[in-house]
Amino acid sequence: MGKRDSRIDDYIAKSAEFARPILEHFREIVHTACPGVEETVKWSMPSFEYHGILCNMASFKAHCAIGFWKGALLFEHSGTPGEAMGHLGRITKIADLPPKKELLRLVKEAARLNEEGVAIPRAKKAKTAKPPVETPDDLAAALKKNKKAREAFEAFPPSHRREYLEWITEAKTEATRSRRLEQAVEWMSEGKSRNWKYEKK
Repeated sequence: MGKRDSRIDDYIAKSAEFARPILEHFREIVHTACPGVEETVKWSMPSFEYHGILCNMASFKAHCAIGFWKGALLFEHSGTPGEAMGHLGRITKIADLPPKKELLRLVKEAARLNEEGVAIPRAKKAKTAKPPVETPDDLAAALKKNKKAREAFEAFPPSHRREYLEWITEAKTEATRSRRLEQAVEWMSEGKSRNWKYEKK
């Protein structure tokens, strides 16, 4: 059996007159579609849980909103951008909601997704390639004079070359840069990467 929460009764009672029938209607839809649902309050909104968060509803001064936790899997387009939070747009009367049959289907499908542990796929972040770091003139000149260091530098993978280039070019003073340049050429002539001390042997 489902579980009702008196805080939701209070929330509905304190909502604007136009909002009460909308909230009551959706509340009953949820309980009909998912008899095992449990009510709670999350983020100050009436929420429904069944094997995790299922959906929520909210009332504002001039409209109501309804959202599904896994709306990305239920809707091809989540609501109308800019209209209202949630997935069903700006609701000012029961007629603004989808038909009862459709709402029942949505809640049942949301319950099934939770029951089966279906996760929302994470959006893949597009990898942005780092811009290449130019070899500074002083390093190029030093490598020209040291064949072993030059060959090692050219054989390094791009990440190893970048580590040396950034280490040298990010020096705050000329003296520091000069010391780093000298050290870099010495290590490169021995075939060592910039962070060779920390590499596993």
